[in-house]
Amino acid sequence: QVQLVESGGGFVQAGGSLRLSCVASGGTFGSAAMGWFRQAPGKAREFVGYSSWSGGATYYADSVKGRFTISRDNAKNTLYLEMNSLKPEDTAGYYCAANLDRARWRYQYTDERRYDYWGQGTQVTVSS
Repeated sequence: QVQLVESGGGFVQAGGSLRLSCVASGGTFGSAAMGWFRQAPGKAREFVGYSSWSGGATYYADSVKGRFTISRDNAKNTLYLEMNSLKPEDTAGYYCAANLDRARWRYQYTDERRYDYWGQGTQVTVSS
C-alpha cells in the first residue's frame, strides 16, 4: 500500500511562486508514474502534470505549461511541483497521484482513473 503526503501549499500573491512536495512511502516509488491534479471549489478535478517513473518524460496541461515544472527525486521518494507566475485561477487543492497498476495504462495519463493511489491534497490560494 502506497501512502502519498503533499505539502508546500499556502497563500501567495499573483505572480508569486510555490513549490509543492509529495512524499511517498510503502511502495516502489521509483517505478511509479506520477501525476499532479487540482480541484477548485465547485469544479471537477483536473489534470495538471505528469512524470514518467524516471522523470525523463513530463507533460503538462496547457493552462500551466511554461509556468509549472514537475521533477522527482527517486532516492528521496519525492515528487515536486514548482509553480511560478501564479494566477488567481490556479487557486485549488493540489493532489499528487501514483500509478503502479499496469492495468490502468488503458487510461490516458490525463485521466484520474490512470492512478491508483492519491494523497490528501494541499491547498494553494493565489490572491489578485
